[in-house]
Amino acid sequence: MKEENKKLIDALQKRFVAHPWHGIPAGEKRPDIVNAFIEIIPSDAIKYEVDKESGYILIDRPQKFSNHMPCMYGFVPQTYCEKSVAAYCAEKTGKKDIVGDCDPLDICVLSEREVNRGNIIAECIPVGGFRMIDGGEADDKIIAVLKGDQAYGNVQSIDELPQMVVDRAKHFFLTYKDIEGNSKKVEITDVYGPEEAKEVIKRSYNDYMDSFGDADEELSDALAAFLKEKV
Repeated sequence: MKEENKKLIDALQKRFVAHPWHGIPAGEKRPDIVNAFIEIIPSDAIKYEVDKESGYILIDRPQKFSNHMPCMYGFVPQTYCEKSVAAYCAEKTGKKDIVGDCDPLDICVLSEREVNRGNIIAECIPVGGFRMIDGGEADDKIIAVLKGDQAYGNVQSIDELPQMVVDRAKHFFLTYKDIEGNSKKVEITDVYGPEEAKEVIKRSYNDYMDSFGDADEELSDALAAFLKEKV
């Protein structure tokens, strides 16, 4: 990237808010420490999610039943669950015809402190995950702990978490789509540890780069083409 283009990109980033999916980095120390963009918190009775085109938070639907998200929930920026993630799920489960859900990688972030708003970035440490398949689509849920958290911050593996906490999260994901008329089968085939969670993160990042490329490089190329036309 040319120095003058980098300066212009830096100036744009200071002036404008980054797109939560494309503009926020997954984390310099990924997959050991990642950024999570939080869409939903436990007190939300509405399912929110990021609009992929605009980057704004939109209302997906009200939660029909009384069970609420048991932890902070969102996605890892600059990730995408497609061919590589689907292949890993198929390899681990032995199931055929698995495809990616073509969404950013979902992540649950545990903290001892109550967080009272979404639309925030949380730096967190992956400790495991659920290998979830939703209607034949790989839909992994990474389980992470908030970096520096007083209760969970030193946890290194999902095995160190209270079983009740893990079971509560599993129950939510197995039931929250259990609404009238929903015919898609949702299953969690297994609970995995930090190494597999990091592999899923790596694969989802690679899937993103294969599908969308580096956002800064794309902006730099677009700026270079624009300036060339003006000369």
